[in-house]
Amino acid sequence: MAEIINMPRLSDTMEEGVVAKWLKNVGDKVEEGDILAEIETDKATMEFESFYEGTLLHIGIQEGDGAPVDSLLAIIGEEGEDISGLISGGGAPADTKEETKDQAKSATSKEEDSTQESQGATGGAIPEGVEVVTMPRLSDTMEEGTVASWLKKVGDEVEEGEILAEIETDKATMEFESFYNGTLLYIGIDEGQSAPVDDILAIIGPEGTDVDAVLASVKGGGNVTSAPEAEKAADKPKEQVKEEQPKTSVDTSNTNERIFASPLAKKIAKEKGIDLSQLKGSGENGRIVKKDVENYTPSAKAPEAKADQASDKAPVTAPFVPAGEEHVEEKKNSQMRKTIAKRLAESKFSAPHYYLTIEVDMSTAMASRSQINSLPDIKVSFNDMVVKACAMALKKHPQVNTTWKDDVTQYNHHVHIGVAVAVDEGLLVPVLKFADQMSLTQIGGNVRELAGKARNKKITPQEMEGSTFTVSNLGMFGIQEFTSIINQPNSAILSVGAIVEKPVVKNGEIVVGHTMKLTLACDHRTVDGATGAQFLQTLQAYIENPVTMLA
Repeated sequence: MAEIINMPRLSDTMEEGVVAKWLKNVGDKVEEGDILAEIETDKATMEFESFYEGTLLHIGIQEGDGAPVDSLLAIIGEEGEDISGLISGGGAPADTKEETKDQAKSATSKEEDSTQESQGATGGAIPEGVEVVTMPRLSDTMEEGTVASWLKKVGDEVEEGEILAEIETDKATMEFESFYNGTLLYIGIDEGQSAPVDDILAIIGPEGTDVDAVLASVKGGGNVTSAPEAEKAADKPKEQVKEEQPKTSVDTSNTNERIFASPLAKKIAKEKGIDLSQLKGSGENGRIVKKDVENYTPSAKAPEAKADQASDKAPVTAPFVPAGEEHVEEKKNSQMRKTIAKRLAESKFSAPHYYLTIEVDMSTAMASRSQINSLPDIKVSFNDMVVKACAMALKKHPQVNTTWKDDVTQYNHHVHIGVAVAVDEGLLVPVLKFADQMSLTQIGGNVRELAGKARNKKITPQEMEGSTFTVSNLGMFGIQEFTSIINQPNSAILSVGAIVEKPVVKNGEIVVGHTMKLTLACDHRTVDGATGAQFLQTLQAYIENPVTMLA
C-alpha cells in the first residue's frame, strides 16, 4: 500500500524546504529509519528519516529544488504498484479512505453517545488494556498543539517507543512517541487541526475494542491517562514522585524499563548488536538517538560497574547549586550613543561591505620613526605614518575617495581623512582636512590637538565634518586584526592592528620580524575588489618604505 511522504516541517519557522541531496533513488528499497534525503530549512540542513518500509516509487522534489511544507516529497510502496492517481492527486490511498470511514463512524458514535447522555446514561470504566492518549504538554508554555502529521493510521499496530505523530507546539514541531503497545483504534485530532492540552488525541488498545463505549466512558467521567501520567501509572513506584518533575535524561540500565529510541537508532543498534538498555539517551526526554548508538563503546561497561560499586561505599556529597539574585540596571542612552547607533546601522544595512586584509612589514618603518623622533621637538607615531600613507594612496586611487549618491558617484579631489577617537561616551571622528598636503609632523600635531578637544568635549561640529576616508586604530589595545563599519558618506575605512613580533621568512631564512595587519572595509557600490586591492598595495609600499612619503 503506497504511502505519501510530504515535505516535513523541520523547524518552527519553516515555511518551505530545499532538497539538498537524495540518499535514495527511485527503485531503491527503503527500510524504516533509513535516511531518505537531506533537507535544507531556514535554519540548517537536516537528515530526514523514512518512517515506512517499501520501494521508493516516486520523487516529487528534485535535488536543489524547493517546495512549501506539505508538498509531495516522495511515495513509498510495493514495487510495481500503480501510483498514477496519487501523483495526479485524483486518488487517495485505500487506508486513507478506511480511516475516513472510521472517523465517520466515530462521528456517528459521538452523536449516539450525546443522545445517550441526554437520556441520562452514564459511562462505565475504560476497558482493561485500553489507553486514552491526550494532547501532551511538550513545553512549559504550551497551551494547545497542532497535529502536523500522523505517522500511524487507524488500524495500525503500535509498539511502545514508536512515533505516533508530529505535534507542532508554540516553540517547535516535535515527534510524539507512543508509551503503549496495541492497535491504534481512534484518532481524535486530524492532521492540521489544533486542540488544547489534555484533549483526546488517540485511543490505543486491543483490536476489536468498542471505541464508542470507550468514548462514552470518557464523557461519562472515566479516567483518562495522559502520556506522562500513564508512564507513572505503568511504573507504579512505591514512593510518591513529585508531579511535573522535568526529566532531562533517562537511565535505561534496567531492562524492565521502557526504552525510548528513534527508529534509526534502533536500526543501527540492531545492526551492531548493541543492547539499547545499556545506553543513556541525549535526545528529547532522554530519547536515544543516532549519535548515542554510534558513540557507544562496550568496553566502558566494566569500569562503569566498578564505579557503581565504589559509589555505594563512598559518601554521598550534595552537588553544588549556585544561588544568587538576578539584577539588571537600565541607563538612559545619551544623544551621542543614539547618533552612533543610528549612523552605524544605516551604514551597515545600506552599504554592501566587503573586507580586504594585508600584512605589512614594519621593520623599516620602525627604524625610520626612531630616526625621526631622535630630532629635537619632533614626535611622530605609527598612526601618523599610516594617515600620511593613506592620503598619498588616495591621490593615486581616486575611486576609493568617492561618495555614492544613487544616481551619481561623487569623486572627491580633496583628501579629508577622519581619525576615529574613543571618548567616554562613545566614538568621535575628527577630520584632518587636506591631509595629503601635510607633513608627518603636521599630521601628528593636528591629530593630537583634535583628539584632545574630542576627549575634553571642546571639539566643534565643523571639525568633525567633511571626511572622505577614515582610519581606525586599535593597535594600542593589542588588537591584531579587526573590521570596521564604513563612516558614511565615505566609501572605505581602514582598520589598523597592533605591530606584532613574529618569525618571518626573509631571503630564504627565518628571522625575527615585525608585522602589522591592515583591513580595508569597502562599499561595493563604489569600490570594486580589484580597486581596493590595488589601493592596499600602494599603501603597503608607502608604509614599508617611509622615505617615499618624504620625496
